[in-house]
Amino acid sequence: MGRFQVKYLIFSDIHGSASACEKILQHFNNLKADYLVLLGDVLYHGPRNPLPQGHDPKKVAELLNAYADKIICCRGNCDAEVEEMVLKFPVLQSYSFIIDQGIRIFCTHGHIYAPCRADGNIAVAGSKIPSLSGLGAIFYGHTHVQVLEKNKSGLVVCNPGSVSLPKENSPAGFATYENGLVALYNLDGELLKELNVC
Repeated sequence: MGRFQVKYLIFSDIHGSASACEKILQHFNNLKADYLVLLGDVLYHGPRNPLPQGHDPKKVAELLNAYADKIICCRGNCDAEVEEMVLKFPVLQSYSFIIDQGIRIFCTHGHIYAPCRADGNIAVAGSKIPSLSGLGAIFYGHTHVQVLEKNKSGLVVCNPGSVSLPKENSPAGFATYENGLVALYNLDGELLKELNVC
């Protein structure tokens, strides 16, 4: 009997943009993905950001609630307890693990746990996290800049960027993960880069 393949659509930093959220959900349906992995900063635009296009946090909550049973979410630095009053899925975990066909995947926002480019490890407050041995990939958000690369230790590191407020000339976008393959897209659905975990 073959293994069941699961497809994940990974995205981050909606910051209350209903128009960006609608586009992501269209891609989720068009790509026939099984789960949405939301890496934080869901409803609030944040004190350092402008209001994104289509800013409507109430509508974002309604859109995401329709997919609540398909969402794996991590807390972003702009997320608070009030989100759990309006969203029908947990949003306050600092990280989530996915184990897909034996591959361990670490998902987080990036403001607490983040890849350390200097030595290829994952750091929290400047020190390594000891429990991540055997990890195949890390997905994080927060910077609003897309990244897809293998670090020095062979770990696939992916930031899907922000769907609503991209920075540093990065496109708005998202990523997918299926059967060991990470793919990075812009928000129009154009494939930008692929990388295999194995």
